[in-house]
Amino acid sequence: MTDDLVTWAERVAREQLCELPRRLKHVEGVARQAERIADAVDDPELLIAAAWLHDVGYGPQIAATGFHPVDGAEFLTAQGAPPRLCALVANHSCAHVEARYRHVRLEWPDERTALRDALWWADMTTTPTGGTTDARRRLEEVCERYGPDHVVTKSVTEAAPELLGAVARTESLRPVTT
Repeated sequence: MTDDLVTWAERVAREQLCELPRRLKHVEGVARQAERIADAVDDPELLIAAAWLHDVGYGPQIAATGFHPVDGAEFLTAQGAPPRLCALVANHSCAHVEARYRHVRLEWPDERTALRDALWWADMTTTPTGGTTDARRRLEEVCERYGPDHVVTKSVTEAAPELLGAVARTESLRPVTT
């Protein structure tokens, strides 16, 4: 990585998600949200980079296990990305719950910090097309999109209190309008 971290992350996300324009729009929106709250966390650059890369595991050249947080974190590890960035991608938006349903082990620690919460907030307040929303509407949208019996629906339903907690903690750092 010769670029600064955010520039590198944006380039990687755009390269890997170029065949998935809707996913890329979501990622662009998450990055915008991260920029809005970045000054409230200990490493603003890392937050914005993680926002750009949180869904990189959906990239057709990267998807291996079918569980995008792990696929993304493994790809980033192989690229020499900082371990903390890889862990944020692996654990974004309460991935540990879906990992349990999928019988996948997360090898990266969940740091449970304000930065991690801010990444979850950015993801939970961004629509699939990159617009802003509130977290409760976002959770409803995910459940509607996947249907009642899908592993993603089951996971976000179980994870909702933890996700909403991260959102509330982030919004308490500084008022943020959606």
